[in-house]
Amino acid sequence: MSGMLTLEEAQERLLALVPDLGAEEVDVEASLGRFLAHDLIANRTQPPSDLSAMDGYAIAGNGPWSLIGESRAGAAFGAALTSGQAIRISTGAHMPDGGESVLIQENAVVSNGTVSAQDTPELGRHVRKQGFDFAVGDTVLGAGTQMGPAQIALALSSGHKCVQTKRIPKVAILDSGDELARDPTQCGPDQIPASNGAMIAAMAGPLVGEVVRLGPVGDDLTALAAALQRSEDADILITSGGASVGDHDLIQQALREWGAQLAFWKVAIKPGKPLMVATKGSQVILGLPGNPVSSFVTAFLFALPLLRAAIGHPAPLPKVSHLQAREALPAIGARREFVRGISDGSGVGRAASQDSSALLALASANCLIDRPAGSGAVSIGDDVPVYIL
Repeated sequence: MSGMLTLEEAQERLLALVPDLGAEEVDVEASLGRFLAHDLIANRTQPPSDLSAMDGYAIAGNGPWSLIGESRAGAAFGAALTSGQAIRISTGAHMPDGGESVLIQENAVVSNGTVSAQDTPELGRHVRKQGFDFAVGDTVLGAGTQMGPAQIALALSSGHKCVQTKRIPKVAILDSGDELARDPTQCGPDQIPASNGAMIAAMAGPLVGEVVRLGPVGDDLTALAAALQRSEDADILITSGGASVGDHDLIQQALREWGAQLAFWKVAIKPGKPLMVATKGSQVILGLPGNPVSSFVTAFLFALPLLRAAIGHPAPLPKVSHLQAREALPAIGARREFVRGISDGSGVGRAASQDSSALLALASANCLIDRPAGSGAVSIGDDVPVYIL
């Protein structure tokens, strides 16, 4: 549509503005979900020595073998084996010098201090060789890796107490509108409870943790200026409401007077057309529409990718899936539509209402059906692209 960006154009332009937040050192055990800023290099070798992979007997030479001691995890035998000798050994225990293989418990017969084999293992059997997992100097995790449970265990095992990760952005959320009541139990006849700020904060929370809530703020330039002033140390400011050009839509004017520069405005999508992006220095400002469904959809398509990119995610955009339509869908006009859908995992149909204010229908939806601009009607059984919420 004339004067409007496509979804992909708007996402590309937004992500080009992502600030470089640098790195910070965090405790490995507190790094869950973080993205590494640099390669992680092993400070130690794993295993640090040859270890037994099974419970049984470390043996040297040909049997039968004289049983002369024991090695268990954390308490090595401390001497060498010579041909014809064996020690009792447990999984993970240090292999003694001279130990060639492990005779597993099930294949061993022990009598009067002598070990015999029902099935003699080949040389090196059931031995974890020193450094088979990694060695000092190896790159164990690459820059950009997201820290999960296995990555945390690997970082600790490779000798790290702390890691350098991308800094988590400071995020502020400002919802505005004279109609918004801060207390949902105290709404006047012309008010609705302020819910967008809490909704956006809940969406952002898993990515950035705590967010600063600045609203709700009424449609008043002085009040908006004061709220914007409080957001100055935020890396990313997300607003909801007031981004259009009606008489009482004051966000753009307030941002200009605050010194922000408009990057772009309006995207050819439904819901969510009046999306706005601005900057103030390195701060990125994302203005979402005020209708709750529009705010949710644009937060999903823009705010979450922005936050993912800021924390270092290599693929910040939402991933598309394909499901079969459970009902016929009409042709689409000049604006791309994101239809609230309900999926059972294989098929998908529309939620009860597609109104941009219908929270009951939004809460029942678990996906967005992507209907590109100008696409034709969909028949039952056709594949449709969806974004899982």
